[in-house]
Amino acid sequence: MSEDERDRNEGLTDAFERSGMSQGDLARRVTARARRFGLRHVNPDASSVRRWLQGTKPRDPLPRLIADVFSERFGHRVTTYDLGFGSPPDLDRPLTYSPSFTETVESVTELGRADMDRRKFLAAAPFAAAAGVGPSRDWLLTALDQEPKPGPRVRLEDVTEVRNMFARFQEIDVMQGGGSGRLLLTKYMNAHVYPLLRRTHAEDVRRALCGAAAEQTYLLGWMAFDSGEHGTAQRYLIQALRLAEESEDVRLGAHVLAGMADQTTVLGNPAEGRKIAQAGRQGLRGSDSPACLADLWALEARALAALGDSVGTARAIASSEREFARVDRDAEPEWARFIDGAYLHGEYATAFRDLGQAAPCAEHARRSIGYARTQNRARRGAMSHAILTVSHLDGGDLESAHSTGLRTLELARQVKSSRCTDAVRDVQRRLIPFGRHPLVADFNERARSVVAA
Repeated sequence: MSEDERDRNEGLTDAFERSGMSQGDLARRVTARARRFGLRHVNPDASSVRRWLQGTKPRDPLPRLIADVFSERFGHRVTTYDLGFGSPPDLDRPLTYSPSFTETVESVTELGRADMDRRKFLAAAPFAAAAGVGPSRDWLLTALDQEPKPGPRVRLEDVTEVRNMFARFQEIDVMQGGGSGRLLLTKYMNAHVYPLLRRTHAEDVRRALCGAAAEQTYLLGWMAFDSGEHGTAQRYLIQALRLAEESEDVRLGAHVLAGMADQTTVLGNPAEGRKIAQAGRQGLRGSDSPACLADLWALEARALAALGDSVGTARAIASSEREFARVDRDAEPEWARFIDGAYLHGEYATAFRDLGQAAPCAEHARRSIGYARTQNRARRGAMSHAILTVSHLDGGDLESAHSTGLRTLELARQVKSSRCTDAVRDVQRRLIPFGRHPLVADFNERARSVVAA
């Protein structure tokens, strides 16, 4: 075997041979793509391609541009890693809210491949606290400029199939936790949904498909959030917001912003979480979605409670309850199905917990538990039982706290959700002031398997 053969880039060679392109053709396509992004200094030729095939690694941004060309050629995402360049996924790319639809498709498909093939690498991606502010602003400016367009709802076979799958995956998430169906959803998106975005469509079909893809991409982000992979979740949510803009569905965009607001507040930046929730509400001024508005007000209440604003929290909760009273389930989209009593009262209880107001916290936690029990929703039940446990501890009632704490553990074992695990850890932290009481020791012993899992 010659030295050239030994150093040859097998990944790139395989893709090149399958593509049917000549070396000059590949060089021209890479140059054209570089021009699309304003990169005038990128000018590969046939000799450049020959060197790449022989094992020379091209300098940035060429690996990404080459991967984009092959992705376009094959109709599915090809990464720089697939092409033998040894480059990890570009984790900053999905943090960008690109004005280019083509770039958005590349970002979200690359993210999907990384989530499926290189999950450990992606799981280490950091959450960027300021990254959600720009996308929420850009989406809001576009949403306020849009005028509702009349016409029948698009019901094309491919889009309908994607929307039907969304309902099934959302059910898995709600009933079993984000860790249960996420890998299956990731595979489905990479194999069936993201490739559809690359095809040529009539404009109405493209909008409908972008809306369906946005719903599923949001759900991937939410599942990652529920699994504690916040960097991954943030990247999915930003790209879901961009796809929602392409679909011209303002309600869906506001729903994505609700998820972004929730995550930002949970991760310790409630001031920004509140701004994102407010952007979602402002974007809905020309549309009507009581369920989404109820959610956004609840998340603003959560942010205000974290900021210590008890008056603002009470007002936001009252606004959320007022909007929820207007909800007509038949008029709401599928993704709004679980913005209901179990969820909203759980959010209200969390807000009052953060304010240290035990009585209203317990009241809303019990209402959430009642709804969740009726629907057999273990994740929501576990989280609301944990909140009720905290309210008992705040009132000094260790015996009641132990009883509800054990129910928290029982429900948490039934789902794959890091949020449930975090709720158990929170109870453990709040038990510390009670010292070595036998009930504390018993709870910690029983919680060990949940926390370890």
